Amino acid sequence: MRLPGGLSLRPWEMSDAPAVREAFAEPGMERQADAPVVTVSDAGQWVGRRQEQWSRGAAFAFAVADATGTALGGVAVSDLDPRHATGWVSYWTGSAARGRGAATLGCRALADWCFAELELFRLELGHRTDNPASCRVALASGFVAEGLQRRKLVYDGIRYDVETHARLATDPAP
Repeated sequence: MRLPGGLSLRPWEMSDAPAVREAFAEPGMERQADAPVVTVSDAGQWVGRRQEQWSRGAAFAFAVADATGTALGGVAVSDLDPRHATGWVSYWTGSAARGRGAATLGCRALADWCFAELELFRLELGHRTDNPASCRVALASGFVAEGLQRRKLVYDGIRYDVETHARLATDPAP
């Protein structure tokens, strides 16, 4: 699907493995992966898991790509609960894409897709409170801050607070 600024949203492809490896090699980005991504082969396995989740309907992950088709980052919806029509949104970008609107445009398009295609009603996300850039993405994507989960996450022995956000199908488009 086409996004403003020459960006697009598309399912992950095996040809994205080098871009995935490069992004996850950046400091702090390893937390975004479900398993270590050190080599291009590891990145290919990461892409394969996204494709497998998609085929099972367990999660839907998209690459946010530039005009040349190069993956700049990703957006996904997981933890789908059909009974309550809810899902959990996540997003990330490599350093070359930060500040270019890739995460925001990707999240907006993902939310629209979730409401239309999956018929979800409520999308949720969370970010560490020491990550103001992630908060800006959430707010600019139409997700309203709802609360604070104190000391929820632990990385390298340090606990972090998480701010939660949600966007409803009935909320105005951002």
